[in-house]
This record gives sequence, structure tokens and C-alpha cells, in this order.
Amino acid sequence: MEHVYEDRLYVSLDELCFNAEDGGNNMGRMSMKNYDDDTKVFKSKNLETERRRREKLSARLLKLRSLVPIITNMNKATIVDDAITYIKKLQDKVKSLGQELCEMEATSEEIAEPKKEGFDAAEEMKKWGIQEKVRVTKIDGNKFWVKMIIEKKRGRFRKLMEAMSTFSLELMDTNVTTVKGAFLITTCMQGMDGEAREVQQTKELLLDIIKAT
Repeated sequence: MEHVYEDRLYVSLDELCFNAEDGGNNMGRMSMKNYDDDTKVFKSKNLETERRRREKLSARLLKLRSLVPIITNMNKATIVDDAITYIKKLQDKVKSLGQELCEMEATSEEIAEPKKEGFDAAEEMKKWGIQEKVRVTKIDGNKFWVKMIIEKKRGRFRKLMEAMSTFSLELMDTNVTTVKGAFLITTCMQGMDGEAREVQQTKELLLDIIKAT
């Protein structure tokens, strides 16, 4: 009797271990399945995000292509390169037209103002307490904001621009007005020769240029 009882107990323990192992395997398979499902969902979201990003990029490239008059090739890299080249040409054109406009405004003001008998710009400036001066403020690197008051003389503005060009000084957003026998010039100026300049050095250079004109 005791032997039979022991056999039954042994069988029961084996069955218990087998069932426990089987249950553990089932749980493992369930966990793995859940992990796979989560991975698939995550990958699906990433693919959808990437698809939307590509569609948005393609739409913007098509719009860019429609704005640039000359496209040498239809691939993405060429479209961007052609757009950059076109923008640079437009920037150069804007600078050139701005320079021409400033010169035209200065010339037209000189012509429009009737020449008074015995008119002397220097005396007019002295009468109103106006003196030639230069103010320079550094913006960044070799870029400066400049304000100049100089005696008004025929053709002086053109000569001033030519002299600055000789020293590789480029003017941007230039405004010229005349007041009481003087030119008031405000502009953003940038050195194009790569030479590092400080405020005082730039101011002294401009004063030398003004005296030479």
C-alpha cells in the first residue's frame, strides 16, 4: 500500500512539473507574440511618418521647380542647385539696381536743385552748424552700419562709391538725402577682401576716402 501511494505521489509531482513547464512555455509564447505585435505597430507608424515626410518634400520640390525659370535636370539635387544659382543671380541684380537707384537719386537731387548765385555748400553747412563726420557701428564680422555727413559737391557721391569699391568695400541698403548743403548717407557696409577691420580703423579709412573726394 505504501508503495502504491508513493507511485501516485510521484506521478502527481511529475504531472505538476510538466504542467508548470507547459504553462511557462505558453506564457513565453504569449509574451513574444505581444512583443511582435507591438514591434509591427511601431514599424507601421514609422513607415507612415516617413511616407508623409517624403510626400511633403516632393510637393515642396515641385513648387520650387515651378518658381525657377531654368531647371537643367529633374532630379532633386539639381533642382536645389539650380534654385541656389537663380537666387544668387537675383541677389546680385538687387544690389546692382539698388546702387544705380542711389546714384540716380543723388544725381537728380543735384540737377533738380536750382543753382543759387554764389551758393557755397561749405558756407551753408557752416551757417547751420553742420560738420562733416562719420559714424561707424559694427554689426558682425566685417559688416558695419555707417552714417556719413559730407559736403555736397557735384559728382561727389559717385566718386565716393568708386573709391570705396577700390578698397573692396560693398554698400548695401544705402540711403542718400541732401540737407543744408550736405549729403546725409546711411548704409550697411561690408569688407569683401576678407581683411578683419575694427570700428576705429574703418572710420579712419572712410575719413581718408572722404577727404580724397
